[in-house]
Amino acid sequence: MTDISGTLSICRRAGRLVGGADEVKSSVSRREARLVLLSADLSENSAADIKRLCGRENIACLNIPMTMDGISEAVGKRWGIIAVTDAGFAKSLIRKLSDL
Repeated sequence: MTDISGTLSICRRAGRLVGGADEVKSSVSRREARLVLLSADLSENSAADIKRLCGRENIACLNIPMTMDGISEAVGKRWGIIAVTDAGFAKSLIRKLSDL
């Protein structure tokens, strides 16, 4: 999990991370998002809404084994929904999540 936290932290510092439902929806709609990540404690309604939008736009959407508090520790913001806007970071996170 520290690999995921570290990658998210670097992604945030590089300016390639968008957080919060409205910002992520906007990023997905503009097709800037390369990957959307959902926290383990996100509400089912919020998760279903984002998954539906990502499916429509053909953008990967994955659940991560981190709570909003865990994401907060990694990136400095308490978000339940985050979008990665860089293809390299997205690929790295998908690989790390598949290894879990």
